[in-house]
Amino acid sequence: MPEPRFLLLSDVATELNVSDSQVYHMVRSGELPAIKIGGRGQWRVERSQLEKYIQERYAETAAWVRDNPLADREAE
Repeated sequence: MPEPRFLLLSDVATELNVSDSQVYHMVRSGELPAIKIGGRGQWRVERSQLEKYIQERYAETAAWVRDNPLADREAE
C-alpha cells in the first residue's frame, strides 16, 4: 500500500521525533509548508514538502558544521 500523500501534524511529529506543538509552530510560522482543508480547517502536510524540509535541514546543518569546525585535538 502506498504511503499517504498528506500527513496529519501528529504524523509529521512522529516522523521528526518532535512534539505535535512543535510541528504546529513550524506550520504556523511558515517554516514547514502545509495546507488547511475541510470545514474545520485541519492542517495537512504533503509528504513531498516534508521530505524537502528534511533535505533543507540537512543542507543547513552541513553548512553550520562546515562553518563551525571542532577544535583541532592536536593543539591540546
